[in-house]
Amino acid sequence: MAWTAISTQNGTTPIARGGWLDALRFIVACLIVVHHFQAAGPHALAETVHPMFEVSGFLLTNFFLMDSGYVLMRVYGEQVRKGSMSAGDFVLKRVLRVVPAHLIMLTGLVALVLVASSLGAAPRNPEWFAWDQLPAQALLVQSFGLHGGLGWNAPTWSISALIGCYLAFPWIVRRLSRAHPVTALAWGVGVYLLANQAAWLLLDLPVWQMPMKYGFFRALPLFFLGMCLARFAEGVRIDPRLAGWSLLASSVGFFGLQLAGKFGLASVALIAVIIVAAGAVPVIRPSRLVEKAAVVSFAIFISNEVVRIAWFGAVNVAAPRLNLSETAQWGLWTLGMAAAIGFAFAFHQWIDEPIQARLRRWMKGRARRPVAAPTQPVVSLEG
Repeated sequence: MAWTAISTQNGTTPIARGGWLDALRFIVACLIVVHHFQAAGPHALAETVHPMFEVSGFLLTNFFLMDSGYVLMRVYGEQVRKGSMSAGDFVLKRVLRVVPAHLIMLTGLVALVLVASSLGAAPRNPEWFAWDQLPAQALLVQSFGLHGGLGWNAPTWSISALIGCYLAFPWIVRRLSRAHPVTALAWGVGVYLLANQAAWLLLDLPVWQMPMKYGFFRALPLFFLGMCLARFAEGVRIDPRLAGWSLLASSVGFFGLQLAGKFGLASVALIAVIIVAAGAVPVIRPSRLVEKAAVVSFAIFISNEVVRIAWFGAVNVAAPRLNLSETAQWGLWTLGMAAAIGFAFAFHQWIDEPIQARLRRWMKGRARRPVAAPTQPVVSLEG
């Protein structure tokens, strides 16, 4: 492999659907389900198998935050920089992508709790369904230091944080696109290290483990790092063979670190390598199945906690009444995992995607609308 394995003189690999980036999104979404479900079986997996089942949830969310910055920069960065997509249209497009599904799932969860309570099956942990936590979560402002957001569909803190990142995206694009690819990479690493040090000084925690109420401040350095990785990937061509081996080695290294009990900066660095390498592997034969699975990953993320609450609410009632064995309970736990994935596919196909299709048509119609001529004369600096 020659020195041209990494070059700024050759064209970079274009981003495409149906490849390793899509596959990783689905794999990580499924691993997040395992993380959320790990304590719901007869014994917590983090206690009986390995602590990584508990701690890895932070790092898996880090992947999504960093990957979001990377993908959005590569897909929309040039459009926003050139002005063919306005900052307002970008933010509106992203907000409309996440808010409908969020409100549907949260409304369903509230209805579930009310119906179950009326039937005498109140939640075993009512503190996770405190009504004063609901407004901030419904409005997706729980990650900006405001009261609320604990319990209910708790993983939506990251959606709240990403909305803040979407607002910052156009401003970052305009400044980052002028930077040399290597300089951009240095900025991303430097900002993340500074944010991590600040978190240690202020909260005695690494930035990736900050409380959910400070989720935006946790997410923005990761999102920015992802954007910087994208700027690097746009200006630097990585040989596909090097990219493939890097993807394999960094993935093995990442999971090896979790088994060894080492997390933090090294894991974040490996996630960064995984994302860049996956984006640099050419998609020669795009897989429609992989593309579909990646699209459904958002539905998995937004719905799996609600499915977990509903499923194990029923299991916790049925198990003692039916005197179920531990083996049977583990069987129900496995079925619950399958139910979460299956529900996400159904929710995407029959609810979320039809809503998004209508919103896309509305956005296109809005973009085609002619701008009315000004009724007042335009005053120029020339007078």
